[in-house]
Amino acid sequence: MSTSGKVAVAGVAAAVVLFWAVGFWAGLLVLIGVPAAAYLLLDSSQRRRLRGVSRKQIGR
Repeated sequence: MSTSGKVAVAGVAAAVVLFWAVGFWAGLLVLIGVPAAAYLLLDSSQRRRLRGVSRKQIGR
């Protein structure tokens, strides 16, 4: 299994546990809020590099 596949499976498992432990809306807020906050903490050059990497992979 590829690395991205493992990350996806782990994310789904974490979401199921989180939804079960704290409820749907709180779990959804955490699942969306944490990556958004992490993106906002990057400086502009890191954001630019991240966007460039994702564009390259789309065009593969």
